[in-house]
Amino acid sequence: MKPIGRREFIQGGALAGGVLAAGGALLTSRVAFAATGGDARLVVVILRGALDGLSAVPPYGDADYGRLRGELALPPPGGSDGALRLDGTFALHPSLSFLHDAYGAGELVVFHAVASPYRERSHFDGQDVLENGTIRPHALQSGWLNRALEALPEAARRERKELGVALGQNVPLVMRGQAQVASWSPSRLASLDEDTLQRITDLYAADPLLSQRLADALAADQIASGDGMDAKAMGGQAGGAGRYTELIRATAGFLRSDSGPRVAVFDTIGWDTHANEGGARGRLAAQLTALDTGIKTLRDELGPAWQKTAVIAVTEFGRTAAINGTRGTDHGTATAAFLVGGAVRGGRVVADWPGLSNRALYEQRDVAPTLDVRAIFKGALQEHLGVPVRALDAQVFPDSGGVKPVKDLFRA
Repeated sequence: MKPIGRREFIQGGALAGGVLAAGGALLTSRVAFAATGGDARLVVVILRGALDGLSAVPPYGDADYGRLRGELALPPPGGSDGALRLDGTFALHPSLSFLHDAYGAGELVVFHAVASPYRERSHFDGQDVLENGTIRPHALQSGWLNRALEALPEAARRERKELGVALGQNVPLVMRGQAQVASWSPSRLASLDEDTLQRITDLYAADPLLSQRLADALAADQIASGDGMDAKAMGGQAGGAGRYTELIRATAGFLRSDSGPRVAVFDTIGWDTHANEGGARGRLAAQLTALDTGIKTLRDELGPAWQKTAVIAVTEFGRTAAINGTRGTDHGTATAAFLVGGAVRGGRVVADWPGLSNRALYEQRDVAPTLDVRAIFKGALQEHLGVPVRALDAQVFPDSGGVKPVKDLFRA
């Protein structure tokens, strides 16, 4: 494989002052990075569009599951296209084979009946609440993860020269704020010839700001490239899954670098399954396969750094418990979430399961929420990154003292 050269990187963004254009992917994605102290790595994956938690993590042991799900109900573990057993109540969708292996290896915690404080069903407002860390949409213009970086102990913040540099656009809200972060995305543009490259280099050299931006861009390119990340060389795909793989490999390249960031965020879309969702196979199954493969690729690319890594995969809200008239599901409330990584004390399901009886459903239609997603975030930030509890309650997630962190999520 040929590494992305500085010509491609510059044409993708340095000509515009360091802004790179986002490329398409099977799970269309963007990635933003920040550096923290210590060796712990954290990746937050936002599944935009509302993941159907009852398909991703089917409660096959619930007597009402099959009745509500109809043709979307997954066969129980052990059968053809059957779900992958976790315990006597819960399983994983058969497309999540790597996550199932991670569960068996003690590296995956599955959460169910999870929700943010948001109780309406707008994607935009739901994602805003998920990322701003408050109880209301548009309450803050910064994100909880950026504020967590600000709240790290001073020694951790001093460890690197800077938290990052803004090289790209469309940084997700969760990473916006006062803490400096960098962004990176694959370029679709063709490479520059050597003569043009030299002219740009000479031009930038005369301006201290642009020269510094160019140097930062080249440094980021070197980290992201690693041993080579040309999308055209990834299974023969110049776009789609190849670009998603490129993004995952870039994430690993940044995180495994000694001088690179320690926190990464990327988002994926396509989880809004109103019609033709599919059961063991179909549209959602393809989405889950891509997610599962992406996390496996991240594990493989990180190498030894995986043992210090945690990945949180979350979505803005869930979907209706019952199938709709177009063989899909509509916007709901509670859903599932995942915490996976070599640093995770896994092999368990964390769920105060409310059940799927008509009486148990939220507003007679949705899985009822019993776990605030901020409790998961708090547990990861406190135990894994070392963010002080006082800062979590007041600064990172304002006025959230009543939301207690989920404990013992990480290996000692």
